[in-house]
Amino acid sequence: MGTSEFDEAYEDEPGHYQREESELGQYILEATIRRLEPKAAVTVRETASIQAALDLMHERNIGAVVVERDGRPVGIFSERDALRRVVATGIDRGRAVEEVMTPDPVTLGLDDGIAFALNRMSVGGYRHVPVLDGEGRVAAVLSQRDVVDYIVSLLPTRVINLPPVPRLEARSEDGG
Repeated sequence: MGTSEFDEAYEDEPGHYQREESELGQYILEATIRRLEPKAAVTVRETASIQAALDLMHERNIGAVVVERDGRPVGIFSERDALRRVVATGIDRGRAVEEVMTPDPVTLGLDDGIAFALNRMSVGGYRHVPVLDGEGRVAAVLSQRDVVDYIVSLLPTRVINLPPVPRLEARSEDGG
C-alpha cells in the first residue's frame, strides 16, 4: 500500500541534520579567514639557522615558521621541510634556513574565504599557509587545524557527542 498525500508532502523537507549540514556549508562558503582569528605568524629571517627555526617551532609548539626578508614572506619552513630536507639529508643545522625552506609560498589574505583557503590547501597539499595583511606583510599563518576547529565549533554537539569508538554498537538495551 502506498503512502498518503500527507506523508508525501513531508518527504522532501530536509531533516534536522540535513538543515544543519546545509547551514554548515553556508557558513564555510560565506566566512572569511579573518573570522577564524588565525594565530599571529611566527617568523624568522632568511639568514636564521635551521636549528634556530627548529627550536622556535618546538618552543611555540607550531608546525611552520614564515621566512621573511624586509618584512615580506620569501618562504615557509615546516615540519615537512624539516623531515625531508634536514633530517633525511643530514644537512648541517647551522646553515641558513633559506637553504631548506619552501620558497615563494602560496599566500592568502585575511578577507579570502574559508572555502577558497580549503581549496588552496587541498589542491596544493599545504598544511600551513601564510596570511597577508592589506600591505602584503605577514599577519598570520592559517593551519588545517584552524579550519577544522572552526568547523567543529559550528557543530559542537554533533562532534562532542560522538562515541569514542564510532562503529561500536550496543549489543543489548543496557549498552552491554
